[in-house]
Amino acid sequence: MKTVNGGYLVVYEGAEGEIVEKKSRFIATVRPVETEEEAVAFIGEMKKKYWDARHNCSAFVVGERQELTRCSDDGEPAQTAGRPMLDVLLKEGITNAAVVVTRYFGGVLLGTGGLVRAYQAATLAGLARCRIIEKCRGTKLLIGTDYNGIGKLQYLFGQKQLSVLDTVYTDTVTTTVLVPESQKEQVYKSIVEQTNGAARLEWGEDVIYADVDRQAIVF
Repeated sequence: MKTVNGGYLVVYEGAEGEIVEKKSRFIATVRPVETEEEAVAFIGEMKKKYWDARHNCSAFVVGERQELTRCSDDGEPAQTAGRPMLDVLLKEGITNAAVVVTRYFGGVLLGTGGLVRAYQAATLAGLARCRIIEKCRGTKLLIGTDYNGIGKLQYLFGQKQLSVLDTVYTDTVTTTVLVPESQKEQVYKSIVEQTNGAARLEWGEDVIYADVDRQAIVF
C-alpha cells in the first residue's frame, strides 16, 4: 500500500479474516493500537477468547516510522509465524496495528515453508477486511476576508482540495482550512495572489488528520 500525501498508514477499523490450509484454520484478528500496552492487552484478550486453540501467534507495529515492533511464534517453530506476520505489516507500510493469528490444528503438518505462507496469507486476509487510512501532518490556516472575497477563496479551496473546518459569518467572513504540511508555502502564496493581498492570514495549530469518507478528521 502506498501513501498519497506523504503520511503513514494505520488501521482505522479492525477486522477478522480466515483461511484454511490442509485442514488447519488460521483466524487473523487485526486491531488498531496506539501503544505497546494496548497491543499486549489485545493479544492477551485474543488468547483468552481462543483459549482452546493450538497457537495464538502475534505481531504489532507502533510509531509513525514503525519504530516499535514485536512478534511471537507462540509455540510454532521459530521464525515461522510471528516474524512472517510482522513482515506483512512492515511491507504494507502499516503502523499502529496489532494482529493475532489463531491456529486450530487440522492434523496435517505444514512444514516450515507452509507455516510461513499460511501465517502471511492469514494476516493479509485480515488486513483486506480492515479499513485502512492515511494519517497526515497539517496545519490550520485562519483566513479573514470580506463577502466579496469568499467566493474566490471557496473556488481555490476546491482547486487545492483543501478541507474547510469552520466558517464564521459576521460583518466579515473567517474561515479555517486544513493545509497539508507539504503545501503550506504554496497555499499561502495562492491565497495572497487570489485576494490581491486583502485576506488576513494566520497559521494555527499543527494537527494530525486523515480523510475519512471525504471528510477531514482531526486526531
